[in-house]
Amino acid sequence: MKLRLDGRIVYRGVLVLFVSVFLLSGCRTMEPVLDVGAALGVSTGVVTSGQAESIRRSAVAVGKTFEDITPEQEYYMGRAVAATILGRYRPYPDEEANRYVNLVGQTLAQASDRPETFGGYHFLILDADEINAFAAPGGFILVTRGMLRLCQNEDQVAAVLAHEIAHIQGRDGLRSIRSGRLTSALTILAAEGMKNLGSGELAQVTEAFEGSVSDITATLLNNGYSRDLEREADRCALMFLGRVGYDPGALTTVLKQMESRTQKSGSGFGRTHPDPIDRIMDLGGKPAGVSQPAVPAARQARFEQALGNV
Repeated sequence: MKLRLDGRIVYRGVLVLFVSVFLLSGCRTMEPVLDVGAALGVSTGVVTSGQAESIRRSAVAVGKTFEDITPEQEYYMGRAVAATILGRYRPYPDEEANRYVNLVGQTLAQASDRPETFGGYHFLILDADEINAFAAPGGFILVTRGMLRLCQNEDQVAAVLAHEIAHIQGRDGLRSIRSGRLTSALTILAAEGMKNLGSGELAQVTEAFEGSVSDITATLLNNGYSRDLEREADRCALMFLGRVGYDPGALTTVLKQMESRTQKSGSGFGRTHPDPIDRIMDLGGKPAGVSQPAVPAARQARFEQALGNV
């Protein structure tokens, strides 16, 4: 006996099946399965070729995450985020100081697990007294004069930059994007390609990516990352410092200094980051009596020459 079903019921049933399998098995693993399933549906007459393609696209869309953003897309998002931040903070014009921060930062970036990004790493000092630093996707790192004045030597500057590089490595900024925006933008891009987008689709993609930039900027300026992400960034920073030859204990020292100079109710790190004492304890350190080895004289002289007037 043949079982006859309404075409819409079959279509929805196949879609539910495809999506369920896709979620259980992961995006990269299941795309071939989706293709096979769609072909099977067409060959048996259960769905049309158009319905099968719609099923495949819908299932893939469910699995879209920040990991599906390409390095190039990440770079342009990060550049837009950095430009937004520079609309609030002026860049510090001291070329020697910026050159020095770039030298230290680029060295640490090469010691990270993500030494290359689509557009490379970029470091810039912000002309602001507040104690803060920002890592925009793709390699844009901005640090305030207030943060640099908190540092007493190059090892501590390196600790600040290493923490921000860790956020770039973990692509933490992209985690701030609302999933609905990614589903909308990335699904259209994957299905059509930029050259084939119509005006309506292009507007939809543009709106989604503009919203993504707003999501990331709001996290950096207002909300901050979760304690888990900050803990992971601190741990990665310790590794980067050790690989280059800086004292990993410099991070604990900076956190201790931040504890005495920041307030949760104010702007900067105090509002967007976990309590420095909690971060010290997460690293296995002690909140009091932090000591640090002597910094080589040549390194200290370089630090004072570059940042002495910041």
